[in-house]
Amino acid sequence: MSQAPRTVRSNVPLGPLTTLGLGGRAQYLAWVMDESELQDALAWAADSGLGVKVLGSGSNVVVGEAGQDGLVVRLALRGFAIEAEYMHVAAGEPWDGIVSTAVSEGLGGIECLSGIPGLTGATPIQNVGAYGQEIAQVIASVRVLDRTTLAVTELESERCEFDYRDSVFKRVPDRHIVLRVTLRLVPNGAPTLRYAELRAAFGPTSSPTLHEVRTAVLQLRRQKSMVLDPEDANSRSVGSFFTNPIVSSAEAAGVVEIALARGWVSDPAAVPRYPGTLRTPGIKLAAAWLIERAGIVKGTRFGHVGVSSHHALALVHHGGGTTTELLRLAADIRERVLDTFGVALNPEPALWGDRWPWEA
Repeated sequence: MSQAPRTVRSNVPLGPLTTLGLGGRAQYLAWVMDESELQDALAWAADSGLGVKVLGSGSNVVVGEAGQDGLVVRLALRGFAIEAEYMHVAAGEPWDGIVSTAVSEGLGGIECLSGIPGLTGATPIQNVGAYGQEIAQVIASVRVLDRTTLAVTELESERCEFDYRDSVFKRVPDRHIVLRVTLRLVPNGAPTLRYAELRAAFGPTSSPTLHEVRTAVLQLRRQKSMVLDPEDANSRSVGSFFTNPIVSSAEAAGVVEIALARGWVSDPAAVPRYPGTLRTPGIKLAAAWLIERAGIVKGTRFGHVGVSSHHALALVHHGGGTTTELLRLAADIRERVLDTFGVALNPEPALWGDRWPWEA
């Protein structure tokens, strides 16, 4: 093995670098501040025959107790610039700070994405979305580094192949590393009020500002413990643990029949359903609704982990726990939903150094 770059350390605990606070150690970890340091770290890993994982703020990753072999790269690329309607944002910039800046500058398009934890570089990977907006709607291009060639290129939005909580970066995780995101926003744009819960925060004739909508979104997220807050016992999580499943029309009809037969609803319209996407047509169901109807009660604890008392989609580490406990809880929830509705839930966070129990 060749001499490691100065940015590389060995045997580094990963738990403290994640919002869950769980998991083992990284065999090697490189904390990179710029593109040249990243290229040096990747070249060393390739020369040493090591696999590579990229870690942002750790808000959407579950680390197994055995830790992660190979090299973990912690991205710390910082800086942003505004040119007319464009914002060029380095991957290591905290996302909510960028939303705050855009709103302050009167740039519309991401105000409903306020309060989402994590770094900007993660937003295109997951195609993050909330309260009627998705990042794909405003991404003009993404600057990436090719892991194989170490070449830096710019991918226009179409080449990112965005879908619901999905992108080419997520489907082919070992191809690119996001370095910078360019957003095309709307100067003096009106805020987005597509989401019913957000609209209800304002009067029917109200015309809220971008700042007022951001404030309302933050309040809604706090009520669900979806804002990182060390004083909130529910906030040690990865946010939504499962994605909303997209099923066929027949499967959705079956869910409605079950809900009617068990007396959970008296009107089929009371079962939350939404259109699928262009890439994934079908009917999108509300995972939280399915989980609660399957008998999972908000606030329930299973040892050192549990379900958030504010949102059924958030699984919480209360301290002193293990990843094994968390995975058992996730598997139990998934099994209950599958047994009740015949619908399989898929996890939203990435899992490192282990595999999901239902894949064993």
